[in-house]
Amino acid sequence: MRIAMIGTGYVGLVSGACFSEFGVTVTCVDKDVSKIERLNRGEIPIYEPGLDKLVENSAKAGRLFFTTDLKAAVAEADAVFIAVGTPSRRGDGHADLSYVYGAAKEIAEALSGYTVVVTKSTVPVGTGREVERIIRETRPDADFDVVSNPEFLREGSAISDFMRPDRVVIGARTEKARELMRNLYRPLYLIETPIVFTSVETSELIKYAANTFLAAKITFINEVADLCEKLGADVHDVAKGIGLDGRIGKKFLHPGPGYGGSCFPKDTLALVRTAQEAGAPLRIIETVVDINDKRKRAMADKIISACGGSVKGKTLAILGVTFKPNTDDMRDSPSLDILPALQEAGATLRAFDPAGMHEAEKMLPGILWCETAYETMGGADALVIITEWNEFRALDLKRVKSLLKSSVLVDLRNVYEPDMMANAGFDYTCVGRVSLPAVK
Repeated sequence: MRIAMIGTGYVGLVSGACFSEFGVTVTCVDKDVSKIERLNRGEIPIYEPGLDKLVENSAKAGRLFFTTDLKAAVAEADAVFIAVGTPSRRGDGHADLSYVYGAAKEIAEALSGYTVVVTKSTVPVGTGREVERIIRETRPDADFDVVSNPEFLREGSAISDFMRPDRVVIGARTEKARELMRNLYRPLYLIETPIVFTSVETSELIKYAANTFLAAKITFINEVADLCEKLGADVHDVAKGIGLDGRIGKKFLHPGPGYGGSCFPKDTLALVRTAQEAGAPLRIIETVVDINDKRKRAMADKIISACGGSVKGKTLAILGVTFKPNTDDMRDSPSLDILPALQEAGATLRAFDPAGMHEAEKMLPGILWCETAYETMGGADALVIITEWNEFRALDLKRVKSLLKSSVLVDLRNVYEPDMMANAGFDYTCVGRVSLPAVK
């Protein structure tokens, strides 16, 4: 089987590399000439653990190719995946589908023989119908089916998610299309992965419903964390106590500065807009979006409060700026709200992130970027942990204390334990737990 993957962003590149690992011949297509040249040199444009080796192995084995020639790639393919971006549209929050529809028209012009056209991008309900209309209008003679096959990849563990998924969702209208997709995912039958076949419209909604539910779960525990701080309770114990209930589950119950990334912010907003237009508003998700936006800004106030109510003229050491560890993705990261607010309040910022600084420096001007975590700390008035990279979990606390001007540590990810930090001499502020002053 041969497939074409249109788009070499996060979803397209990971999916293409993983399909090639299954033994499928994959051609990844992108209009960005420099990106394709880099990929052909073995350079990976995104940070994802293990992806470089996967791409290298499949390319050497002759199963994975990169090109700007969409026409040739599509003409040879049994299935063509659309994996282009669907960012939030300016002004109304809807998903911008211009890249999807543009790809559909180009694919139509290149089709040769029966082909399944698969939307892998996250798209609102009804997109599949429109893709089908565009292809039919462009090529009335084309023999094709349109299928929805949403991705459920978590940045930082995307390869594992693809190879050992909880489920695969496939929305298709014909048995011929379903059979081709069964053959494509046949390797996952060996590990008894549930394959959920639905209508195209249902498949499109499943993706949005999944992401918005998880965003709601994160927002719920963040609000509970605020309540815990007021009542003197421990949000970690609350999360454990409710997470052991099988109906709730323990995942996505870790408090923090709010959700970010390439999916949750834009998908919650897109589903809100879709529901409003359909006359069935999702009031819970509307509130989730509002709370999350306000929470990010509130984290700057939390840091300022921990610094005595003012950061004017103070230097803050910042650890982590990406929206989560094991990625260089800065999209909608809480740091994009927190750090400018601290700068506006008069703080000087020194920051370090293991993978995200190249992207971050384009979006966060006026920050001194450091080579190591400890380099940020010399003479700083406070240390702030925004992203819980593993290398921040076991800092040399004696060294940290000796470098800081004052022993203020604000931990927005609850990496450390309050008692331990107080005993180590830190004025420790965390999320959803009792913050403690240093033990003198």
